[in-house]
Amino acid sequence: MKTYGTYFVNDETAPLRYGEVNLINPPRQRLRGEDKKIGVEALPVFCGFCGTDYELMKMGKKHLLDNKFPDGQTRLINGHEGVVWVPSEKRFAIVLIRGGDSFDPTRFTEDETYFEYGCDKADGIFCDKNYFNPDMLLHLPKKYENLKVLPLSLAEKLVFSDPYACAVFQYERMRDIGEAQNFRVELAKRKCDESSARKYAIESTFNRVVIFGLGTTGLFIGDQIRRNQKNAKILFVARSDDSSQKALFVKNELGCDYLSSNSMTVRETAEVIIKNLGGKATVFVGTSGTDVEHQIAFEYEVLGCNGIYNSFSLGPKVKYDTMPFGFKNQIIFASINFTQKHMEKAITLLCDSKFDSLVELIDKDEFIKNPIDAYENKIYAKGAPLKSAVIWNDKYIDKEV
Repeated sequence: MKTYGTYFVNDETAPLRYGEVNLINPPRQRLRGEDKKIGVEALPVFCGFCGTDYELMKMGKKHLLDNKFPDGQTRLINGHEGVVWVPSEKRFAIVLIRGGDSFDPTRFTEDETYFEYGCDKADGIFCDKNYFNPDMLLHLPKKYENLKVLPLSLAEKLVFSDPYACAVFQYERMRDIGEAQNFRVELAKRKCDESSARKYAIESTFNRVVIFGLGTTGLFIGDQIRRNQKNAKILFVARSDDSSQKALFVKNELGCDYLSSNSMTVRETAEVIIKNLGGKATVFVGTSGTDVEHQIAFEYEVLGCNGIYNSFSLGPKVKYDTMPFGFKNQIIFASINFTQKHMEKAITLLCDSKFDSLVELIDKDEFIKNPIDAYENKIYAKGAPLKSAVIWNDKYIDKEV
């Protein structure tokens, strides 16, 4: 079994390549307690580029991908965000990225193993065809089940299924933690029953929210908070200009406030955040991947007492002084996974969203001619669009709708 696609290898100069690849189809398990299943054939149709892809390419340059390759292979077909066509079922599907022998992928433990299509131990979707566990090919909403070609705008929305599922889980975690953190305060303050106190606690958790960063993760977490907490004060902070496409989307489509920190010092940024929020943050979400996040939250005390710091960034080290941190009763948590139910909810919400306006297409021929150049000078370059994607199989895409 062979296909053509892009794949990562360990190589200082050419860690990402396009060409013919031998496919494998080992039995894979979705969750612990389920049977392993041979994959069914699927044809990738529309593929999105994720920051994880870029990190994997950099790992390949340093010969650090051995643990990422599928068993017995020395390459990994990349890609985990997008839409595939399942010929045997004559339908479009979204690939559930993570499987393995865990009971719950969001509560992975050291004694469990896992794989992630396109990222870890399993080949992904940047190829002409591949094989996926049939239970991990998620359905589109019923009104789209009989489509034989996919409207381009719908494909552009669905390319966000993976990161939006992360945001659904993020909101769930913050809500659960905030409820546990604050309901006893509401009990004492309101002299009400526990059920009512828990509802008040969830509301108070999201009184004043900072989302530091303007990437997809931040946008989607902000969208989830706004959908569930209509009265929350949500402030996005990033370096982009006020008139940038992303900033305008935050203000016009998500109904949130935006602060450009481009011309301010860290101290000034912290002071303006507190002023704009009308107080210190009850939730601080770090998504920018920079050390400034935790400096503003802790060193410059933007995060208030009993506040929650949600670290979604990959890279920066969170630093804080234990004395004020302890006395302020703050919580730090991090989580970057989701379950099937989170992704199914994401798919439904995205279909009726306007996130397709944030996607820019890259020509497939241009990409496969020199994928490394496309990564470094277009897809992940300074000033790159929020999300780049490629039509991999135009037979199944309707560009006119």
